[in-house]
Amino acid sequence: MSWIREGELTIIERFCANIIKAGPMPKHVAFIMDGNRRYAQKCHVERQQGHSQGFDKLAQTLRWCLNLGIREVTVYAFSIENFKRSKEEVDGLMDLARQKFSRLLEERENLKKHGVCIRVLGDLPLLPLDIQELIAQAVMATRNYNKCFLNVCFAYTSRHEISNAVREMAWGVEQGLLEPSDVSESLLDKCLYTSNSPDPDLLIRTSGEVRLSDFLLWQTSHSCLVFQSVLWPEYSFWNLCEAILRFQLNYNALQKARDSYMEERKQQQMERDQAYVTKKLQQEGFASHGDSQRRRTLLQKCTAMREERIQGFLQALEHKRADFFERLCENEKMQT
Repeated sequence: MSWIREGELTIIERFCANIIKAGPMPKHVAFIMDGNRRYAQKCHVERQQGHSQGFDKLAQTLRWCLNLGIREVTVYAFSIENFKRSKEEVDGLMDLARQKFSRLLEERENLKKHGVCIRVLGDLPLLPLDIQELIAQAVMATRNYNKCFLNVCFAYTSRHEISNAVREMAWGVEQGLLEPSDVSESLLDKCLYTSNSPDPDLLIRTSGEVRLSDFLLWQTSHSCLVFQSVLWPEYSFWNLCEAILRFQLNYNALQKARDSYMEERKQQQMERDQAYVTKKLQQEGFASHGDSQRRRTLLQKCTAMREERIQGFLQALEHKRADFFERLCENEKMQT
């Protein structure tokens, strides 16, 4: 099964899609693709067949998203917690990953045609080396495409992601790239695996479970959360439309909350900068209110220096991450 299914919507699906697209549309949708094992049990087939059917549904869902103009999709493919499942099931999931990432590399022309950029997010060193190498090849082969984006969370949990982001900032301070005062919510955002993506507008979980299971906890604080009872392999275009309608019904409240949060975060940064300038003026012997021109000059200098440090740190972090994928690609070439 291809990663991107060819084919158009039916007439009735196109008609409904055009109506839905008249309202605000999510630009980024995240899926917790739950229910593969229950689907297998329901259909009296092996668990592995359920997982395989789940991948086929992902390919179909990506086509629906493209037809609806949704340019970015993030999926929860494999949690770090899944390593605790039986060895037989974990081995089966790893074999499925090998098959699907190998198939992805065979579909480079199709991915290029649609401009699909593949990103794989997670603690990849936890995976077998051959799967790491396949992932690296897929990521590097599609990194310059920008029409649409598929983020596959593999060997991922949100708490692990946040912990890793904190470690990255600590590394930046240790390396002298950052000052401790540079650490902020905004900087942590930029250290997450998802730093190249906007936060999801809509998160959908199937199978009737009403929890996030350690998925995108930081990024979904102002997202529309939709929990649907359908098992993932049975997901339909109409289920997706229902979720988008729920997003549209809540759009104004969500946007207001997001805008308010961003404004509050800007205000907090401004207050920190003002406190730094006041302290600096006091050290120079000025009164706490200081000379207004000197205060403005210091404030501009403080902001410019912080931004310069942060940009240097983020470039170093990006280089470190790119180097990880490049080394894996080189290892694979040496073996072949």
